[in-house]
Amino acid sequence: MSHLLLLTKSTQSSVEVLPALALLPHHVKILPAEASALLDAPPCDAVLVDGRHDLAQVRSLTRVIRTTGIECALILILTEGGLAVAASDWGMDDVILTTAGPAELEARLRLGIGRVAAALDGGDPESHVISSSGLVVDDATYTAKLENRTLDLTFKEFELLKFLAQHPGRVFTRQQLLQEVWGYDYFGGTRTVDVHVRRLRAKLGTDNETLIGTVRNVGYRFVATTSEPARQTADAEV
Repeated sequence: MSHLLLLTKSTQSSVEVLPALALLPHHVKILPAEASALLDAPPCDAVLVDGRHDLAQVRSLTRVIRTTGIECALILILTEGGLAVAASDWGMDDVILTTAGPAELEARLRLGIGRVAAALDGGDPESHVISSSGLVVDDATYTAKLENRTLDLTFKEFELLKFLAQHPGRVFTRQQLLQEVWGYDYFGGTRTVDVHVRRLRAKLGTDNETLIGTVRNVGYRFVATTSEPARQTADAEV
């Protein structure tokens, strides 16, 4: 369980700002949307800033928080409209949409908190980058490139590709992938995994679709290739 500070002008609970928080076992303390509120705040793992309204004020707030010093993840909560104007110079470590589900929120919190902790410990600055077979996955920027071509992936497609690439050669059943990528709160069927694998292969292209291999009657795995692109067709879907 993480300790979170939520900076907001809302007079209601955190559920109004980010509904998925109600489904996660984190301790949330609500504070006024002011940098000075952090002066006497208790230790925390992440600071969440309510950016649903008044983006100019929110930008100033995140910048002040960053410049005055913060030793935990700073995450900005935005609506779809806010994504169009948010920029890296605002000072936040990550953004999360108000509509995000608990699995996505948990993943972003875990990654954000982990990156900041690693940086404070003097960890490898490239530890968030996975590179194999021409594929480069960067979970700090949520980007994936294949032979210098940026892949246009949805959040779940990115998470699935990243998870498989983190464990090259290891076979995962569909149920395991659902639990690891979609979360234990997901109630959809395992065919969801097949659909996302099919879409990923299409985006990887015919020369690289075999990076995601099928093990019949078991599941899927990441297949690291040699320097030459894979030329064989991906295994047939189970």
